[in-house]
Amino acid sequence: MSSHNDSTHLPPPLDLSRWAKLPALAMAVGAILSILGAVASPAEFGFSWLLAFVFFLSIALGSLFLVMVHHLTDAGWSVPIRRFCEHLASLLFPWLALLFLPVALFGKSIYSWMRVASPETNNLIVAKAPVFTGPGFWIASAAFFGIWWLLSSRLVYWSLRQDVTGDPQCTHKMRFHSGWGIVAFAITLTLASVLWVSALQYQWYSAIFGVYFFASTTWVTLATVYILTVILQRQRLLDGLLNYNQFYFLGVLFFAFTVFQAYIEFAQYFVVWNANIPTETFYYLIRENGNWWCLSMILIFGHFLVPFFIMLPVSVKSNFKVLIPVCVAAWFTHALDLAFNIFPALHNDGYPLKWIWLPVGCLLFQGGFLAHRFLIKFQSHPPYPPKDPRILEAMGHHFAADEFTAGESVTGGNQ
Repeated sequence: MSSHNDSTHLPPPLDLSRWAKLPALAMAVGAILSILGAVASPAEFGFSWLLAFVFFLSIALGSLFLVMVHHLTDAGWSVPIRRFCEHLASLLFPWLALLFLPVALFGKSIYSWMRVASPETNNLIVAKAPVFTGPGFWIASAAFFGIWWLLSSRLVYWSLRQDVTGDPQCTHKMRFHSGWGIVAFAITLTLASVLWVSALQYQWYSAIFGVYFFASTTWVTLATVYILTVILQRQRLLDGLLNYNQFYFLGVLFFAFTVFQAYIEFAQYFVVWNANIPTETFYYLIRENGNWWCLSMILIFGHFLVPFFIMLPVSVKSNFKVLIPVCVAAWFTHALDLAFNIFPALHNDGYPLKWIWLPVGCLLFQGGFLAHRFLIKFQSHPPYPPKDPRILEAMGHHFAADEFTAGESVTGGNQ
């Protein structure tokens, strides 16, 4: 790809009209499969719905993180991707909050600690009170979504206001909310991942599970953002804004989080296995049974080794033909990684493939629903922030700063 803002060498825009009904079709098929699963086995449905929910929650949270990093670092290259990242983050509330309701309603079928007859006699549950109670679970979950709503809504509000006024105050407000938000984000993401995923096997704990979930979340989000950026460039919606830098930086970040996620996952395994404490190692012993062992091998290669060696060359990071398949594979790998963390709590000896249609149905329904909401939001606003103060830098124009510096030199010389 050329380093200049030139779209003349791009293929013609894609005809996306035939894909317009895809979200509705996915919702319809997914709803049928989900309802059948809920009737056939509430436990299977609960676990499958949780997997799909956490999958899309990951992308929304990762997008929120990228928006905050953009403001905190005052980055210029990320201006073109900021707007659709904001729209992805805004899915956290109310839409993902609504999709969380089946998780809470089927809580007793999902979380074994909710089914303990006398929780007051179980030290592992008592030590985690009051969160590990029915009301505590609801209140904590509501608090997570409340903080995410406040943070994402404020960032979107000031971003859209900037489109109208161009007031520098909008930029300062977004930096302010990103400042406290990055701290709140780290705390809520960690607690939510523990309460909703790690607590499926409440006897086990990991000091870095929150970091592991964050790394996976950002990894799959970068893959999603890369694909969306390529599509928007192909459709000329970001014409004149995108250049080599955006795709190279996204590719570098995607590569970096490939390494970081693998490091954190291995560190968690190494610490647990090396300590050799039965109350911790049982978590990985279960995942050596049946087809969980095969899945763990797939994750080692699909989550790290294969994408690592593919993306190692510098030129690949901005090569669409190579990186797009890697990004698509990242979606499947992330779903398998979540299945590796979620389903062994229900199936200790391996996953029964006869139920594979149920998580697929839940993914289809939630994906179709969220894609529909995202497209409505995206089509209602400009595809990029036209009055962002860094927009010229994003376009690759640095002449203003160069001329200013040159002018200072001339003035200094005259003095």
